[in-house]
Amino acid sequence: MELITQQLLLRPFQKADVEPLFQIQRDQEAMQFTFNVQNMEESEHYLTTHAEQRDIVGFAPWTVCLKEDKTVIGWGGLMEDPFDPGYGPEVAYFFNKGYWGKGLGTELVKASIDYGFRQLKLDVIGAFARPENQASIRVLEKCGFSYKSYNTIIERNYYQITSDTIRPN
Repeated sequence: MELITQQLLLRPFQKADVEPLFQIQRDQEAMQFTFNVQNMEESEHYLTTHAEQRDIVGFAPWTVCLKEDKTVIGWGGLMEDPFDPGYGPEVAYFFNKGYWGKGLGTELVKASIDYGFRQLKLDVIGAFARPENQASIRVLEKCGFSYKSYNTIIERNYYQITSDTIRPN
């Protein structure tokens, strides 16, 4: 399932995406608040395992591309984390640093919320962010997420949005 937003093409992960996504995942600054890989094999395992969730739970993160030229600039969307299960549907993402500050995270999160509530009929979508990750916290709050609690196990704030938050079109 592909989604097209104002600036983005959100499409299912493909094996050819490993290399450009690995370049982001290995960047210490780009991944300072999330999972940083050590090598391409680790990146491929991480991305492939997440993509396989589409067959298990019905959704998985997308490869995020620029709509205009299909350049791979990130990864994210709805997921149920196969490496840390039990938190239910959540939104997560990472982007190439060259695309930070352009509203693309907000665009991705809004598209994920819309898809999750309207297409998948989810009741609740969660998100995690480290307290020091102010940029992601702003994205979540702009998109309607509310702070719920601090999770000491994974050392992140937990945010949540419910389907009744979204007004029908």
